[in-house]
Amino acid sequence: MNPGFILAQAGAAGAIWAAVAIVAFLVVLFLMLFLFSYGFLYIRALLANAHVGVLEIIGMRLRGVRPSTIVDCRIMAVKAGLALGSNQLETHYLARGNVPKVVRALIAASKANISLEYNQACAIDLAGRDVEEAVRTSVNPRVIDCPDPAKGRQTLDAVAKDGIQVKVKARVTVRSKIDRLVGGATEETIIARVGEGIVSAIGSSEKYAYVLENPDMISKKVLARGLDAQTAFEILSIDIADVDVGDNIGAKLRADQAEADLRMHRAEAEKRRAAAVARAQEMEALVAENRAKVVEAEAEIPKAFAQALREGNLGVGDYYRLKNIDADTKMRQSIGGVDPNSGATPT
Repeated sequence: MNPGFILAQAGAAGAIWAAVAIVAFLVVLFLMLFLFSYGFLYIRALLANAHVGVLEIIGMRLRGVRPSTIVDCRIMAVKAGLALGSNQLETHYLARGNVPKVVRALIAASKANISLEYNQACAIDLAGRDVEEAVRTSVNPRVIDCPDPAKGRQTLDAVAKDGIQVKVKARVTVRSKIDRLVGGATEETIIARVGEGIVSAIGSSEKYAYVLENPDMISKKVLARGLDAQTAFEILSIDIADVDVGDNIGAKLRADQAEADLRMHRAEAEKRRAAAVARAQEMEALVAENRAKVVEAEAEIPKAFAQALREGNLGVGDYYRLKNIDADTKMRQSIGGVDPNSGATPT
């Protein structure tokens, strides 16, 4: 047999075995990667009696769902006695929900005998509410400060009927109402309503001393108004933590009103004074105008005298008598301290 042919066959067989070895290595590598990625999840779910199929796990990966999150949440739910399928959990995950929080909230509600359905929990979570915190608050009521110090105000300020300011700090104990979490108002509404009720209760008091003597009067009046309607909380109690006396707002308002009235009267008096000054200036102008007319009329007297003398209606003796009377009048005005040009009659 030709040695070259034998060597060629041996080389071909070696190439085939090499290719088989490479394929076998790739298969083993794929199986190891598959086992590492999905096998452990499958085994873990199987051992916890929360079976999740291998094909389901692969499908989750293809749909962009993290399989470890779904498997862990299903194991947690099954161990807590909740019948939640992987499809339900995957659906909420694809809706951008927080699956671990929903499962933990359902477990907490189940242990506390609180009625909470899976679909309801998903709706609360998708609405942007922290369903786990809501269940926790339903079990362990929380305390809300009124007013909220984070907003910059430390007290609620109100004025009694006697004008004295009263400053109050309150603490509101609330519990979540699971059935009103979707569509119910938040704690900001509770703070606003309680603040309004406290201000109204203080404002209806005849004297500030009544508020200091009976702070619980405020709590009773506020609680009786049912301020938790249409909210996600139930108000358990309203406790007045601190009551202080502020300024005499009534006296300040009266003083400010008196000052405003004074400024108004001053403005009116100044207006009347300006009108009087303007009137006086008008009268002076009128007097000057009339005086000019008198001077003009007096300038016509000599002409009239001359005309009367020429026509014989006035004698020379009569003319001199008039001149003497005029000179006597001016002398009397000078003695009486009257300006001869003013036209005034001496007293």
